Amino acid sequence: MSAHCTDDEIRDPWLPDRLLRTERDLLMPLLRRTPEEAYALRTACPGWTARQVLAHCGAALVRIVEDRLEEGVFLPEANACDVAEREDWPLARILDELERGLTEAGPVIARREDGRLDAVALGEWVHAGDVREAFGEPNAYCGASLDLALPLLSVTSRKRETPRLMGVLEEAAPVTLGNAIEGRPPATFKGPASTLIRIYAGRPLVRTRYELTGATEQELLIYR
Repeated sequence: MSAHCTDDEIRDPWLPDRLLRTERDLLMPLLRRTPEEAYALRTACPGWTARQVLAHCGAALVRIVEDRLEEGVFLPEANACDVAEREDWPLARILDELERGLTEAGPVIARREDGRLDAVALGEWVHAGDVREAFGEPNAYCGASLDLALPLLSVTSRKRETPRLMGVLEEAAPVTLGNAIEGRPPATFKGPASTLIRIYAGRPLVRTRYELTGATEQELLIYR
C-alpha cells in the first residue's frame, strides 16, 4: 500500500494511560460483582471465555509494567501460554492482576517515545467490550470511554497503514482515520461508533447496520 502518514495528529503519550484508568474505574466494579459462573461464557475471541480474555489482558499489561517484552511476546502463541499459565488461578487473582495492569501500565506506555505500545491500550479497551458483550451489557464497544478510544484508534489506524476513512458517527463527532493514498479518495463510513470499532478490531458485525464505501472491512483491520 503506497500510503503516507500525515503530521496532522501528534501523539499524546498519556492518552493510553487515561483510557486504561478510565476503563479500570468503569470495568472493575462490573467484574467484581459479576457471578463467577458468568466468566465461563464465550466471547467474540475464538476459543476464549470471558475469564480467559481477562487473563490475557492482565498478563499483557503486567508484562509491560515489569518490562518482560521479549520477542514475540504478543503473538498468539505467547498469549495462549500466558492464559494457560493462569488457568488454575482463583478468579480474584486474575482480577487483581488486571486491575494492577490497568493502573500501572499507562505511565510505562507513555515513556515509550516510539508509541509502539499505544495499540495495546486500545486492544485492552476492545477486550473489555468483548467481555461486556459476553455478559450481555449494553454499549459493549462504546460507552463512557469512547471519547478516549476514538483518538487512539485514529493514531493506531495510521500506524497500521489502513487507508484514509472519514467516519460520520451517530453518537460522536466525525473522525478521520488511516492514511491518505495517492490517487485514491477517502473511504466513508456512516453508522454507530460501536460498529466502527467492531470493523477496525475485527469483531462480529451481526445485527449491525452501517454504510461503508471506498474500502473493504478487511482493509481496515488493525489487529491481524
